[in-house]
Amino acid sequence: MSKLFLKEDPTLADLQAYVQDMIAERGFSDTIPQRFMLLLEEAGEFARSARRLAGLKFADDTHKSEAADEAADVLIIFLGLCNQLGIDLEQAFRDKEEKNKQRTWK
Repeated sequence: MSKLFLKEDPTLADLQAYVQDMIAERGFSDTIPQRFMLLLEEAGEFARSARRLAGLKFADDTHKSEAADEAADVLIIFLGLCNQLGIDLEQAFRDKEEKNKQRTWK
């Protein structure tokens, strides 16, 4: 039985901490290259689901999955990767957005 708890209305930092605890609880020990490959795999599954939702053609034998589930998988793996790399994603987002605000967008 899992002892994980995610508070209601979590911040990005809360999600990142939750994923860290989840990885520890479940005993995942992926290396950074393995996690990157998994991220790409899950992103592909998300793209496949999005294609179906957008009404684009896909093969009948294509695995059908829920786009929301695949999007969550991408986020979970991405947050875990950021944890492994020592990235505070919430702060990185804030810092990058401050830089982007100074840019001229055409």
